[in-house]
Order: sequence, then structure tokens, then C-alpha cells
Amino acid sequence: MSENSNIVFGLDIGTRNVVGTVGYRDDDEVFHVVDQYSKAHTSRAMLDGQIHDITAVGKTIMQVKDILENSTGETLRDVCIAAAGRVLKTITTSVEIIFDEETVVTSEHIHTLDLLGVDKAQGILNANNDTKFRFYSVGYSTIHYYANDDLMSNLVGHKVKKISEDIIVTFLPEDVVDGLYMAVGLAGMQVENMTLEPIAAINIAIPKQFRMLNIALVDVGAGTSDISITKDGTIIAYGMIPKAGDELTEVLVQTYLVDFDTAEQMKIDSGVKDTVEFEDILKIPHKLPAAELLMTMMPILSDMAQDIGKQIIAMNGGNTVSAVFVVGGGGRVKGFTERLAKILELPEERVALRGEEVLGKIEFDKDDMKVSSLLVTPIGICLSAYEQKNNFIFVHFNGERLKLYDNDHLTIVDAVVQSGFPNEDLFPKTGKELRFVLDGKTRLIRGGAGEPSAITLNGSPASLGDALEPNCDIKITPSTTGAPAQCMIRDIDEYKKEDLSFMVNGKMVVCPKFARVNGDLVTEYYEIKNDDRIELLDHYTIAQLIEFMDVEVDMNEEILVNGRDAVMDTEVYENFSIEWTVLSFLSTQEEGEKITKKPKMEKMEEEDELPEDDPLRAIRPGRPSKPDEKLSIFADDINALKKKSEKPPEGISMEVIVNERPLQLTGKAEYIFVDVFDIINFDTSAGHGRSIVTRINGQNAQYTQLLKPGDRIEIRWEEE
Repeated sequence: MSENSNIVFGLDIGTRNVVGTVGYRDDDEVFHVVDQYSKAHTSRAMLDGQIHDITAVGKTIMQVKDILENSTGETLRDVCIAAAGRVLKTITTSVEIIFDEETVVTSEHIHTLDLLGVDKAQGILNANNDTKFRFYSVGYSTIHYYANDDLMSNLVGHKVKKISEDIIVTFLPEDVVDGLYMAVGLAGMQVENMTLEPIAAINIAIPKQFRMLNIALVDVGAGTSDISITKDGTIIAYGMIPKAGDELTEVLVQTYLVDFDTAEQMKIDSGVKDTVEFEDILKIPHKLPAAELLMTMMPILSDMAQDIGKQIIAMNGGNTVSAVFVVGGGGRVKGFTERLAKILELPEERVALRGEEVLGKIEFDKDDMKVSSLLVTPIGICLSAYEQKNNFIFVHFNGERLKLYDNDHLTIVDAVVQSGFPNEDLFPKTGKELRFVLDGKTRLIRGGAGEPSAITLNGSPASLGDALEPNCDIKITPSTTGAPAQCMIRDIDEYKKEDLSFMVNGKMVVCPKFARVNGDLVTEYYEIKNDDRIELLDHYTIAQLIEFMDVEVDMNEEILVNGRDAVMDTEVYENFSIEWTVLSFLSTQEEGEKITKKPKMEKMEEEDELPEDDPLRAIRPGRPSKPDEKLSIFADDINALKKKSEKPPEGISMEVIVNERPLQLTGKAEYIFVDVFDIINFDTSAGHGRSIVTRINGQNAQYTQLLKPGDRIEIRWEEE
């Protein structure tokens, strides 16, 4: 701004020249152009919209500023500028989210999907970036949504296992912004507002009431054709193709042997005159029909229209738009709009040049100003100062100051992307999974679910889609990882479902299943590890059954399995009949009694956790420490367990409830279940074929299970 706070100074810093505009908007929202001045660069200081010689561009800006200060009497300290659409970087990519189970899609899932898309596009851009400069995300547009790989216009509310999208993301390089700011600074001014040239053009060419429609704006300049698309009240995508008016001029230069300036005038005259007169470099005069020049340019014009049409369709999600507005000198060549309409499959009247008619609320205070569509972008730059005062805003993100390009719909997603906050810290992370093979089939157990990140905006809970304001405070606490998956043999459903039953000498014997891990027998307490190969055995051998029943069998007599001779390695399966001659019962059952034996297995320990002479090694299941050591997997002798669990007195007492009566345990550092038998009157040899019932707090007890104060213990014989 100047000393007159209502005056705006705008600079259109182009590849060929710098156009300065001074004006103001009155109470009726009519913008008055007080004066305008254009000066060409004295050298190739800019290429394709990017400043290469900051000093040279700064001098040109200074000269434009001085001329306008002298003509208007205003002191111009602040200036509005625009970054050229041709310097924008556009990345198209695809992302997906796979859920652990079928999930109803919410708007938060959509924001998450968009974030992943923008972040992936940023990664692609960074991988191809050979400079030290960063890129600002200035907009993105979803091309397609998919639910379980099916094309879908709206994902919200669908119950799916996977969602995905194709997305186009646009970035502005930091070095372009820095170059513009430095050139302005050399001219003794500061940037009040910076916008993008496509936005400046849209502010003039497409009024707000039209932006709910799906419209494309094409600015056909000298070196590039800049494209932007509106929908639902905002600009959804930017794009560019490196073909524009200069290519048409070049073909005239080559065909008619004229210099560039002469060819440029020939191109303009061909659109407004029937006959074009010019002089070639040999000073030979020519007078040709305009139609001939148009035919010369037509192949290039057709290619340009083809490329622009394809780019519009790609940016609009694979679909044509409702209408196209064309501005810029290159778009005024006859035949261009008609060819573009054909490519987009639109009626010709829906692809229209926007010229003086879009300047309805623009008044020129100087009579010698030529009104044309070339003024659309310079005036739009000035008007952007009224629409939006700051195109870069600052926010606080986890305590750090962050600079963001304000595209009118900034959300927390944009701050997350610009800050480089890791995506994996936004979403809950599942704990490490456990994968093993059970009976030849791969089994997967997922880890626990972690907690999602906690997001606050100015101290209040927020979501990724919440809008940002200047200087707002965003805090994100990273998500957590769930517990790793754990599973013991006893937790496998197939292990828990069934025991094995055999008929031994006419009586049923119920046995637990065996499990073999990587070829070795283990107990139910074995903790499964990744890549373990587990077999749940559906049989016993005769030797294992003898050990389980704790009997001495006469080996001089025949052993029959289902009426056939058997040996120690013979396998017996569910409901098989076994007959043998018993010499003695090593435990308390007597021959002819029904045996329902459910031994309680000790929890497995690693071999090196106990010394070789530790008495507990004899009853703890696990791999033998010596090859010839017999594997013992059952521990049901209560007296033996009591003896092995004794410890020196350490003066700790504990009260438990046994069979509804309080019981005081004393003299040990800790107590296990079998310690109760030291002080209760319970005859462990009085079973007479009955099973013993042992429970702690209503659950089946393990003989070596640790006790806690107040535990309720039940010990009795089960009656038939």
C-alpha cells in the first residue's frame, strides 16, 4: 500500500516484461485503474516464469515503480505479486488404506487418504528434486475414489476392507518464491500479498457465483498455457503445458523469413484483418490473405489445443468440464477455441474468449489505456489484495513456527505435510504379528491395536480436516504401537477343543493332546515363536500312554491294540482299545477303575534357567538336557511337588480362603497352590478312581500357580 491506504500496487513479473498497475476499489466494489506501465527485461533475466538474474529483474521493477510514482504522485512501498502458473509442479499418484476388518468409511478416513496421497506426492517430488529448495503444497484434487477396487463417487458410509484414490497434487517451489521476494526487496519494496497467476486470472475471468460450476480457465501466454479448474466454489487443480503463443510465432518466423517481432504482429493481424502486410528480413514487402497465415499456424494450433484438452480432462478426474474460459494473447488466434471445444466434446459456445466483458467492474482513469484480455492477470493481482491479505500464513506446529501457502482451504492435513510429521505417527500401529504353521496351514495372530494420535487445535480436540487460521496452535501427540502378538499352545482353539479318549482294559482313559514344535514335544505352556511349525498330535504311542497312566506293564505278555499285537512305538488314536497285563500301579488308582486323568503341566522354562542339579528340572516339561534323558511332561504327584516347592522361611504371611474357611500361610517368601496341602487335612490317596477338583477363584488351578492374598480355593474329590 501507499500513503493512500486504499491504493494498491500490483506487479505482473512475466518472462518478457514487468507490468505495473496502480489502482483502488471504491465503495461500489468497482476497481479503478489509475495508471499502468509495462517495461521489457533488458536481458533474458527470467526463463519460464522463474527469475534467473535477480539483480536485473530488481532493476526493471525499480524502473516501473519510479515511472508509476511520478505519474500518480503516490509513494509505493508495498506491492502485490504473483507466481507464474508455469512454475507449478504437479504430481499424480495413487494411495490405499487396507483395514483389518470391514469398516464403515467416515470423513476422517477420507482426510487420512488425502493426507497419504499428498504425502506420497511430496515424496515423489522430493526424490526427483535436485535442488536444496523445498516445495509448498498449494492444492490437491482427487481424481477417482475406489471402494474395494470399485470406482465410487463418494466413499462415506460404505462398508469396505479397502479404500483407495487417484490424486493430483500441485506444489510451488520455494526458490521461485524467494526469487520474487528478493527482486522486490532490491527495488526498495516489500511484498504485501502474493498469489498465483491462475488465481489472479480467475478472480477476474470467473466471478464467484460461477465457481460452483466445473469450469476450466486457460491462460495461453507466450511460453506456456496455464490451466486451472474450479468446482464447488474453489480451485481444485492447476496445470500447465509448455506450448503457447511463441510456438505459433516461431512457425511464421521460419516460413516467411521475418524477425520475431514482425511475426508476432502478423499473428495478431491474422485474427482481425482479412489481409496481412509485412516485410521480410530481405526488405521484400508482402501482402497475404490472413487465411493463408492461419493455415500455416494450424498444425501447431491443433497440437496445442489437443494437449490442452487432454490436460484439462486429466486434471478433472478423467471427465470433461462444463465450460472453458480462454484468456491471454495466444488463445485469440482464430480456430483455437473451436478445436478445443471439439476435443472436450463441448458446444463451441461453451469454449469462449474472455476479454473486455470480464472487466465490467473495472474502470480506467486514463483515456489512452487499451482495454483487452491481456489485462486480466495484472488487474487480478491487484484485486487479490482485497480478497486475501496474506497468501502465506504462519502457524505453530508442536512448538515450531511453520510457513504455509494459504489456498483458502488450509487444514491440519496441510500443516502435517509441510512439517514433515511422520504419517506412521498419526495412525495407531498394530503390534508385531505372530506367524506360525499349524498342522501344515499358516496361522496369523495380529498384535494389539495401538492408540491413535491425539490432535488439538488451540487447545481443543481436533481432526485432520479442521480449518487453519493464522497463528493457530496445532499439537499432535504421536500414536502408539500395540503389544506384540503372544500365544501359547494352550491358547490354540484346536488344542482346547478336544482331549483323546482310549479304552484301556475296558475302562476309559482321557488324555490331553500332545503338541510337537519343530519336531520336539512341548507342553501347553510353550510360548509360540515366529515361524514355528506346530503339530497337534491326534495319537499317543503305547510308551507314552504307559507313562501317562503311571503303570508297570508286563512286557512278557502281549499288548493288543484293537485286538492286534502292538509294541512300544505303536500309535493309538481316539477310541482305540488297548489291552495289556498290569504288574503294578505306580500311582493310587486300582485296576478296573475308570481313569479320567487331567494332569496339570508346569510352565516351560528355558534349559539354561535351572542348574543341572535343581530338583525342579525333573518335573518341568521341556527338551531333555541329554539325548538319553527321558522326556517327562506330566506332574501330578502332589507330595513330590510339595517337597520340591519348599523354601527357607522368610517371615511372610498370607491369608487365603480354602473351602470357605480362612487359612493363614506363613514362613515363605511366596506361596504356590500345593503349599495349601501342608496345613489342610486332605488325603491325596483317597480318590478311589475319582478325579480331584482344584480351583482358584473359580478357575482350574495349576499345582505350581502362585497365590495372592484373599484367593478363594476349592479342593475336593469329584463324585460320579
